[in-house]
Amino acid sequence: MAKDEEKQAAARASLRFVNPGTIVGLGTGSTAAFAVRMLGERVRAGLKIRGIPTSTATKELATANGIPLTSLDEFQQIDVTIDGADEFDPQLNLLKGGGGALLREKIIASASKSLVIIADSGKQVPVLGKFPLPVEVIPFAQALIKKNIEALGAKVKVRQSAQGNPFVTDEGHHLLDCSFGQIPDPAALARKLETMPGVVEHGLFLGMAKVVLLGKGNEVEELRRS
Repeated sequence: MAKDEEKQAAARASLRFVNPGTIVGLGTGSTAAFAVRMLGERVRAGLKIRGIPTSTATKELATANGIPLTSLDEFQQIDVTIDGADEFDPQLNLLKGGGGALLREKIIASASKSLVIIADSGKQVPVLGKFPLPVEVIPFAQALIKKNIEALGAKVKVRQSAQGNPFVTDEGHHLLDCSFGQIPDPAALARKLETMPGVVEHGLFLGMAKVVLLGKGNEVEELRRS
C-alpha cells in the first residue's frame, strides 16, 4: 500500500507538466496507469489534450478514461511523455520493460521533447541491474540471441505468459529477461546488444529522462538530469 501511495503521489505531481493543447505520451505499467487515470479526470473536467499510448493496454485504459487519442502518423513530435521505470540511477539512466512495452515506450520517448519518469522509492538504485534487463527479440533468432547474451555473463530467461507460453509483445516479438547483476557501464552493454542481429530493442533508456518524480513517503522529490 505504501508503494501505491508513492506511485500515486508521483503521478499526481507529473500532471503539472501537461498543459492545454499538449500531445502527451502515455506510459505503460502500474505507476503510469495512475497518471493515465488522473489525466482522464482532468480531461473530463475540461482539459484539452491528445494522448499517444505506448501499448495496447494503455490505449484501452486511456479510452476507458475518456482521453482523446492520436498517433505518430499524425504527430511525430510529442510535447511530454509520462512513464514509469523499473530502475533509475543517479544519472537518470533507466532500466525499463517489466511491463513488456519497451519498444513502443522507447519510440515514444525518443519523439518527446520531455520524458518525465514517475516512480516509487524502490526504483532508485546506485547502479542499474538489480532488475533483469528485458531484451526484445524476433522469435526466429531467440535461441541464438539467448546464447550470445549468456556469453556476456547474464542468466537469461524467456519471459512467459500466464498460460506458460512465450510472452508476445504488441509488435509480435518475444522478451528475454537478462540478469547481469550490476551494470557499471550501461552504454557499453547497450552497444553490444545493438550489434546482435535479431535484437529489436533493449530496456536501457540512456540519457532520455529529463525529470524523475520520486515518491518518498508523503513527499515527491524532483530529480533532474544535469
